[in-house]
Order: sequence, then structure tokens, then C-alpha cells
Amino acid sequence: MLLSTSLAVPASLVTSAAAQASPSSAPSSCDPTQTTPVYRGKVPSPKQVLGFELGDKEATAAESDKYLEAVSSSSERVISGTLARTAQGRPLKYAIVGRPGLLSRAGLDKVRGQANALRDPRTPDKVARKIAARGVPILWVSGNVHGDEPSGTDAALKVLRDLGDRKDCAATSILENALVIVLPTQNPDGRTLNTRQNAYGFDMNRDWFARTQPETDGKLAMLNKFPPSLYIDAHEMGGTSFFFPPNADPIYHETPEQSVGWINDIYGASMAAEFKRQGIDFFNRDTYDLFYQGYGDSVPTTGFLAAGMTYEKGDESPYPERVKEQYLTQWVSLSAAVRNKTKILSETRAMAVDAYSQGKAGKLEPNQIYNPPNQIDRQVPDRKVRTYFLRDDDRAKRAEVQTIVRRLQRMNVTVQRLTRPLGVPDYKAYGRAEAKTTLPAGTYMISMAQGQKHWIQAMLNEDSYTPFPYFYDVTAWSMPLLQNVSGGSSGAELKAHASRVPQLPEPSTAQHGTKPKIGILALSSTSSSARQSVGWLRSRFDRQWKLPYTVLTPADVAAGKLAGTQVLLTPNGPVQAGYDALGDAGRKALQAWTQNGGRYIGWQGGTQLAARLGLTTATLTDPTSDIPGTMFRVTVDGKSPLAKGVGGSAWNFTSYDPVMKASSGVAVSYPAVNSPEWFVSGYQKGAEELGGTAAVVDQPVGKGRSVLFAAEPNFRAFSDGTAKLLLNAITGPNPRNVAAKTLAAPSPKAAGSWFESPIRVSVQTADAGKAAGVLRSLGAKWTETRSGDVVHYVIDNPSGLSADHHPFAGRIPSLIRKAGITPVAVVLP
Repeated sequence: MLLSTSLAVPASLVTSAAAQASPSSAPSSCDPTQTTPVYRGKVPSPKQVLGFELGDKEATAAESDKYLEAVSSSSERVISGTLARTAQGRPLKYAIVGRPGLLSRAGLDKVRGQANALRDPRTPDKVARKIAARGVPILWVSGNVHGDEPSGTDAALKVLRDLGDRKDCAATSILENALVIVLPTQNPDGRTLNTRQNAYGFDMNRDWFARTQPETDGKLAMLNKFPPSLYIDAHEMGGTSFFFPPNADPIYHETPEQSVGWINDIYGASMAAEFKRQGIDFFNRDTYDLFYQGYGDSVPTTGFLAAGMTYEKGDESPYPERVKEQYLTQWVSLSAAVRNKTKILSETRAMAVDAYSQGKAGKLEPNQIYNPPNQIDRQVPDRKVRTYFLRDDDRAKRAEVQTIVRRLQRMNVTVQRLTRPLGVPDYKAYGRAEAKTTLPAGTYMISMAQGQKHWIQAMLNEDSYTPFPYFYDVTAWSMPLLQNVSGGSSGAELKAHASRVPQLPEPSTAQHGTKPKIGILALSSTSSSARQSVGWLRSRFDRQWKLPYTVLTPADVAAGKLAGTQVLLTPNGPVQAGYDALGDAGRKALQAWTQNGGRYIGWQGGTQLAARLGLTTATLTDPTSDIPGTMFRVTVDGKSPLAKGVGGSAWNFTSYDPVMKASSGVAVSYPAVNSPEWFVSGYQKGAEELGGTAAVVDQPVGKGRSVLFAAEPNFRAFSDGTAKLLLNAITGPNPRNVAAKTLAAPSPKAAGSWFESPIRVSVQTADAGKAAGVLRSLGAKWTETRSGDVVHYVIDNPSGLSADHHPFAGRIPSLIRKAGITPVAVVLP
């Protein structure tokens, strides 16, 4: 059977002791912002504990923890704990706030049980109605996921203090009608280092579905214990204004409509009213979308049936103002939630039931436009999807399959396994046409008839079906494609013999046997792109592969510190800066090291450096296509040592990477465009230029070897399929029967361009004049290229700023719209 249709619901979920009975909703006469705060005096003020008031200056991560514990130890309304520890050993501290009756073990178990029951479509209607009438929503307040955006932390601590100590109606209405979880800083290492990323160079607002970092993994584990109805994610941006939803297009097609209603009509509307009342500048429906399923707003929304809310305050405002406005949005949001708690709890139940019904019928949600006059660029196919399958008959990929299953299970997805072979009349393998297939026993089966239907589709999709050509982040993230495992889907009503899979442990990916002496060449210590690419690799080495390594600088290479290194990896980074920093001595040393038997492995900027040094005969050119973070099926040469455990194909994650061509040593290639092997997941325009080109080349260099990837093989440390190619390049043997060759002629001008986090705008030729006018009005500097009837603008971003901190990047979409331009693509860093 696919799913049981009955559920035993503990009586404790619907009966309540007097101490746990839920009072009526907050009185309408109690205004959340105009009520005078009245403190009991039990909780010490920030100044008493820290020596300053919150907002006077940035609290450090340690000071944040200190004040959180001070509130917890002095208020019976607060308990605290630690979610996880960072790479540098710092704790992620949280506080749970509510009336004392809810904070006992029994009280917390009851709130959790009720929240889970509402999200389970099997819960009887009568039980669900009682929970909606008497239960409380779980409301999360979090800040500082980007370490250099500090004000959300201090605001969250102010909220914690107020809920822990105030006795006026504005505070007690929240306490009596909700359970609040406060996570002041999601990135204490980044806060301490004053970097956007964590200590490993990860943008922590991109890691939510893969959970590669302990900070994210601990947070998601806690969210599963206390599933949110509201998740506030407090950020900062450039300028002085404030952003809160409604969000920009595109919005992912499986985003529940009830959640969108809460985001826009409960929280967004409440904020707009209060900001207008106080005369505070704000904007919405621009820049920030709800598409990529790795954000702190999209994952709570799709994965937990919540309202994920991104709040952004301009960092050019004085710090007290930033904290004040962050506090205002948090307090107004909590107050709006309790005013609407019955609606929210009832609609949580409705979302789960709707999801189950859609999944049972095999119905995928269509793409929609939420901000007219935008128009849908691509619709979700009208094809039924009732079941996904993951094949487990390739032992070499067992760890990757188990990784997917475990990630699904940890998000409350039921996974089953076939106990007998199953005939499927319309099996659609990823990137293939439908065909009649018999799947073997042992195949994993995931029914869409679950309350988590939206999340299942988000994680197991064949394509994200981007509806609108504006991109704040990547456009493809399918877990089976990222893991390069065999699987597919069916829309048929199947009668399968299957059993439920118990929770899987984390699979081991540690490497055994001989481990070469590895060096990592960081092309720059200041480049954001280099920090990320090097950090992603270090994380992979430290946490999964358990391979020792040494990080080297160009100066180290010039000083002769390559001696003894067997494998040198050069991740992405600014190629010109690295080339210059090597100097003549470093360049000669790197050439000689490779010629004398070293194994050079590079990607993106590292590949371009190899071309400049003559370590390859491959040629690199700038792309003329628009590929903003997309997966392509690629063909793997089975005779290459890189192919071990990979198979005949893989899925290559590509994002405006150089086009690489080679007449020899092609280990991985893009299929011809007219081949049945050609398949693209995500957005692309003009990608035909990749057809038949090289994705990876493996060539002899004297007695040594260069293995060069055009794209990042270890993207965010979650592209495990191509990471296996990389691992084989590091630890595998040399190709057989390949004669040594001399160095190729250096080609410093033929290696493609390198840009630090550029802004990209592509338009039809007819709109080029308007587009150039928009860019001139912003004072932008750009490089312009033309391909066919499309003009591409690559806008300089020398500091590598993200769109939210860039002086004008966030304004480009609205200015293009106002200019009457229908873009081919707008890609923000």
C-alpha cells in the first residue's frame, strides 16, 4: 500500500488542562505598536547585562548569546538551547517563548503534536477543527543569516526581552496565543568575521534544501520539531529603504496559495499599514523572488506550509534606525499572526489536504504571474505525476541515492521501497520520453499523495519550469540530477507491493586507501567568488571525503612551496589577479611542476589560468548564451579514469561558464543539440552553442596532467554527481597509454573573460537602445556583445557585491519594466 489512510491522534492533542487552554485571540483594541510597554522588571535590561542598549551598537555573537541566556534564566516564559555548533565551534543559540504552561515538556509536545497533525492530511476533520480553534501557531523570528547584516539579531533580542518581561496587552496577546522561537543569529561565524558567508564561504541563505552546513542542518532539524506557521528572516541591503513582501516574480509553481495569501494579505498588508502610519520608506514586489528552493523564505513556505518572510533594511541608515525598523517588522508580524491564528491554523490544514488531493490526482500546480503586467514565459507541462522513483540497482551510486532518501525523510516525506518488481506503463526517466518499464524490487518509491506533495515536487522535479526570465539565483536544483542517480516519474495509478523505509542514517563518503598530497591554490584572498569556491571545496574535503590538504597562495607557489605536492586544485577566482600575483617566478614554477609530473586540476578561473599558462590545448571563449544556473546532461567517456562510479552520463551545473573546445583529451562533453541525449533542466536561451563542446578535458602536460572543468563541479558542495568526477580526478589513476607532451603555447588573451559576480541583462536587439539608456542612467559600466538577435550586457561589479547590497542592481528589473522592455534574461548576483 502507498499510504495508510488512518491516523491515531493522541487525546492530548485535542484536550487541554487549564494551564494549557488557549485564550481567545488578541483584543482588537490592543494596538501592537501604540500600546505603551509595561515591564515586570524580572528580566535585566540589555544595558545591565551588556553595558549598552540594543541598537546603540552591534552586539557580538558572544554578547547575543550572553543576553539570550540572561533572559532565559530570569523569565519563566523563556527556555533556551543550542541548535548546532559552527565550523569554528560557536553555538547557535535559540530561545522558546510562551506562557509557562506551554513550556513544560508536556506543553511543548502538545504544541508540536498539534502542528504536525494539522500538516497531516490523514488527521480526522473533527480533530483538525478543534486544533485550529484551540491550538497556537509556532512563530519563528531569526536574523543574521548573512554575517555582515547584523541588525536583525539585535532586533530579535529586543523581541525576546519584551516577550520575556512585558505585561501589557500587546505582549501578552502574543504570549497567550502563540509559541515563539527566537534564533537571533543564524551565522555566528560570519557575524564574528564580518563576512556575508560562514567560515567555509557558504551563503547560508542558499543551503536550505541540501543542509551541507551544520548551522543549516541544526536549524532544519529544529524546524521539523517545531514546524513554523511564520518564519521571519531578517536581512540588510544597500540604501536606506525597507523591503518586505509581496515578492517579485518568479514564484515557484508549487508555492501554496494560502501561504502566498498570508505573505501578501496578512503580513505584507500589516507592515504596509504600519510603515505608512509612521512615514517609513519601504518597497515591495521587486528584487526579491520566492523561486529557488534553498532560501529562508521559500523552504519554510514550500516545506512547512508556512509564511516565509524576507525582511531587508537598508544598511546605509544609522544602526539604531536599522534595529528599530527590524524590531517593528518582527513585532507587527507576530501580532498579525495571533490576530489571525484561527485562519492560519485552519488554512494550514487546508493546504495539507489540498496537497494530498493534488498528489493523489497527479496534478502539478501551474505557473502564475503575481505581479502584472509580467507574462508567463514557460508553463508547467500538463502531465500527471503521481509517483517518483529512485533506482538503487547501481551499487556505485548507493550513497547518493541514500542521501536523497534521507533528505526527504528528514522533511517528513514518506518513502517506500518496492518489495516486488513493478510494471509502469508511462515511466518517464529523467530527461527521457515516457516508456513502458519494469522497475526492479528495491527501487525507492515516493508517492505524491502526501501532505508534503509540494516539497516532493520541489526536490524531485525534472525541471523547475521557470515562468519569468528574471533570476535572483539559480534555476535548477533537482536532487536526483544533482546526485546523478537514475530515477523518474509516473502519472499512472499503480498497485505496488512496497514497504515503508525506516529513517536512513547518513551515508559515509569518506575516502580510504592512498591519499595524495593535495594543495589548493586560492587565486585571491579578497574575491567573494574565490572565497566561496575554495570554501565549498574545503568543506567537502573536511566533512565528507576526509582528505588532508594545504591552502596555497600565488606567493607560496612563487616561493617554491609546491614541492612535495602531488595534486594541485585551483578553484574559481579572478584569473587576472591570480596570474599577476604569481609573477614570472610563480608562473614558471607552476609550469615546471606540472611538466615534471604534477596533476593540475582547475575549474572556471582555475581553468582559465591553465590556458594562460599553456597547461592545455583546449580553447576557451566567452558564452553568448544566457544560462543563469542550469543543469545539462553531459556524456562521460567510459574509458576515462574520471568515469569510475559515474556512468555514461552526468548532469553538469552551468552558469555563464566559458565555452571549452578541445581536439583531444575530452573526458566529458555536451551532446549534440539534435541528439536524444540533449536535455536541459532550468532556464536557458542560446545554449545550443554548448552542443558538442567539452565540459571536462584531461590532457598530458609533459610527465604531468591537467584536468580542467569549464564549470564548477562542486557547486555549493551539493552537486555530488559532478563532484564524483572531481574526486576521481584527485584520487584516480592517470589515463592509460597516453604519451607525455610538451607544454602548449601560453594564450593569455584566449582564455575567456572573468567577472566578479556580474550583473547580466540580455534583451532583443530592438530593445538595445532602451536597455543601454537604463544602464547609463545608473552610471553602470558594462561589456556588450551580440549574438543573433540578442544583445548581452555584462555589468561590472568589481567588489563582488550581492544584488541586495549593490548600489543599483536591485533597481534594474523595475527600470527595465518601466522602459517597456521584455527581457531575454535579467540575472542579479
